Amino acid sequence: MATKVDRQAILEAIKKAPMLSPSASRLLQITAAREHEMAEVIAVVRTDAQLTARVLKTVNSAAFGLLYEITSIDRAVNYLGERMVVGIAIGDCASQLFQKPLVGYESEKGSLWRHDLLTAIAAREVATKCRTPLNPDLAFTAGLLHDIGKALISDFLKGTPEGLLRELEEHLLNDYLEGERETLGIDHPEAGSELARAWHLPQSLQAAIRHHHAPQDAPPEQRPLVYAVHLGDIIAMMAGCGTGADSLRYRLDPSYPEFFELTQDGLFEIILEADTEFQKITHSMAEAKEKLV
Repeated sequence: MATKVDRQAILEAIKKAPMLSPSASRLLQITAAREHEMAEVIAVVRTDAQLTARVLKTVNSAAFGLLYEITSIDRAVNYLGERMVVGIAIGDCASQLFQKPLVGYESEKGSLWRHDLLTAIAAREVATKCRTPLNPDLAFTAGLLHDIGKALISDFLKGTPEGLLRELEEHLLNDYLEGERETLGIDHPEAGSELARAWHLPQSLQAAIRHHHAPQDAPPEQRPLVYAVHLGDIIAMMAGCGTGADSLRYRLDPSYPEFFELTQDGLFEIILEADTEFQKITHSMAEAKEKLV
């Protein structure tokens, strides 16, 4: 197998990664709580001028087709919903990570953000089918963050995808994660969970990042959320929105029916619904960004 990169070098690189803004961090803490009010979300947005501007530009974009302009941040946040506001906050402060080309996965700039966004939308839809209470907006946020580890290890994988895929086949390894571990001594879920810890994310989000490819290993109380992200990730790849060389090289955990009332037809419906919302969100956020330039 390929020579391992010094694991410590990767951990040091994680320490130098961009940090979340105080507003984004606070929003993640609030929305991860089982009991919270929209007023708390509005209060955070109101104290951040840049985030306020982005939220107002987004809600007034052509994608939403409003007949009147919204100038109140209260109305804007209530109209967009907390998941959209959280997405804007995360995308703003961590754009260096989400928008960088994943050269180690032979993937273009923006592919990580697009995949994470579609995963988030699909995970939210899956969460509505959960057999036990599960906050769909929390599943959305977890989906946005699930693959952040790829941005951290991508440069260390540069030039390896073709050889890594060949080694996976020659050594009969089950999925791309094993190739990452053999090559780097760490895989992208673990790298992502290290960053999540540095960002002081709630335990639920840390678990979703760490275990989204092995949901059965998550703490029992977090498994419904992690399985929702796991399915959302697979759905995004099935829809053709992956992150490069590793797409569709991960196993689907067959235990998901224990947590969700989903048929094959139901999964297909989620793919279609998620794609429709994906197009709407990407268009509105792109337009809002252009207006701010």
